[in-house]
Amino acid sequence: MSRHCRYCQQPFEPSKFRPDQAVCFRPECRRQRRAEYHRGKIAADPEYAQTVRNSRRKWREAHPGYQENYRRSHAAAVERNRQLQRKRDEWGRVQHLVKNNLALDLKRCNATAWLVGSLGGDLVKNNLASCRMFIFQPLAPAAALPAGS
Repeated sequence: MSRHCRYCQQPFEPSKFRPDQAVCFRPECRRQRRAEYHRGKIAADPEYAQTVRNSRRKWREAHPGYQENYRRSHAAAVERNRQLQRKRDEWGRVQHLVKNNLALDLKRCNATAWLVGSLGGDLVKNNLASCRMFIFQPLAPAAALPAGS
């Protein structure tokens, strides 16, 4: 009886010893399954979470210069982390906005639309779409130009 892996969606034959197996034998999928279990266990079990924190603290104490050496020798990883941290910081700032509807009924896309202007105050919900486009509303409707101009 063949199944599809939860992560890579590829078909695989479950182990005869684990008929309920949901993840294939590929190392990437197994790693992802273990990481997911670990995150869930930390969230659900405070004692386990404390053990993990203590283990990490002991490792850092045993390897005091590791972070500095790693950052010095892996410039690309440092830059990637800076970019990702900027995105996390930006998302954190956006989450603190209250009653700020930025876009309604958007289809799934990789763009972000921001509605900025006086009419934004009338919106009630806080709906966001991630993007790089800003839409500015005029403060007042533009007056029609005279016919002779």
